[in-house]
Amino acid sequence: MSVVPVPRVAVVVVAAGSGTRLGAGEPKAFVGIDAHSILRHALRGVFAGPLAQVVVVAPAGREGDALTDAREAAGARRDLVAVVAGGASRQESVAAGLVAVWPDVEIVLVHDAARALTPPEVFDRVVAAVASGQDAVLPVLPMVDTVKRVRGRSVLAAVDRDELAVAQTPQGFRRDILESAYRTARTAFTDDAALVQAAGHEVFTVPGDALSFKITAPADLDRARTAALPIPGVRASLAPVTLSARVGVGTDVHAFGGDGVLWLAGLEWPGEQALSGHSDGDAVAHAIVDALLTAAGLGDIGTHFGLDRPEFAGAHADVFLRRTAELLGEAGWRAGNVSAQVQANRPRFAARRGEAEAALSAALGAPVSVSATTTDGLGFTGAGQGVAAYAVALVVPQ
Repeated sequence: MSVVPVPRVAVVVVAAGSGTRLGAGEPKAFVGIDAHSILRHALRGVFAGPLAQVVVVAPAGREGDALTDAREAAGARRDLVAVVAGGASRQESVAAGLVAVWPDVEIVLVHDAARALTPPEVFDRVVAAVASGQDAVLPVLPMVDTVKRVRGRSVLAAVDRDELAVAQTPQGFRRDILESAYRTARTAFTDDAALVQAAGHEVFTVPGDALSFKITAPADLDRARTAALPIPGVRASLAPVTLSARVGVGTDVHAFGGDGVLWLAGLEWPGEQALSGHSDGDAVAHAIVDALLTAAGLGDIGTHFGLDRPEFAGAHADVFLRRTAELLGEAGWRAGNVSAQVQANRPRFAARRGEAEAALSAALGAPVSVSATTTDGLGFTGAGQGVAAYAVALVVPQ
């Protein structure tokens, strides 16, 4: 089994922006360029560059989606991935990412996920420049347009474009200098190079790349869709040979008292009191999801189906299990089998066990077995106050 060496470089990928100007109705990083998100395309360049720890700064509540994209892009480097929640501003988001950087890292690059098509050669140039002794490095493109200084609709003067350049990312820094600049910053800056320069450090440049344009408006997204190279299939990009089968455990508990009819183990139970919950309260399905996600190292049900995801309000087991199967596939796994147990006084489960197993297995695309028991009057399930469920899942590499 090969061991990935501890890197001396970290790349903080800033992907926490709202994308309001893009007008896509969701955070910019998760808008699709093709079948893959802006973030997924950005990470391809990151992982094709120098060996590095990669810290993705995601919108709060979307850490699970960011982790899926990052692990898919990382392949055999998945152990180098971390995901943290961003802040209210870009500066706060970068600061949050810096906290997650490993102690051995000496060079930190900060990269905007919105520059999704940045080639790996740009990362190489920035790292090489910092490693050669430059404290702060900025990739730039020369200004080719004629630039005028204006006031309102009046032109005041021409600007010498020989002294102008278009700044891009990734921007690279000696770690101690970047962290010190962030500790002492008292005002907001538009990029990290400006923040470091304000702290008294000289910033140097390396050539950028025309593909490293920033996706801000719908026209930029159209340009990216035209320029992007297709990403190979997930199986080809992942499937590290060291993967082996993994086992996960999940549990869930819901109290009676919800609206409507009871849903449990993927079945509707007419005449039974509903369970309370953000979705339908199906404790069996939720325990299965938790077991599968933890087995694959993809977080838990709250990571991907939390209260901040209104599309899952009221959703039933089939929706949860199909989406979980997709998440597993995107990360290079598939469900092997699942065994679940429900603990409750009601409903009477035995007569519908086969029906429940068929429904859950069809939704997941893998065998699911279910058993049921009571607790002899002990605890809240014994008192008839709710339902508890437990699951053990096996996942295997695709």
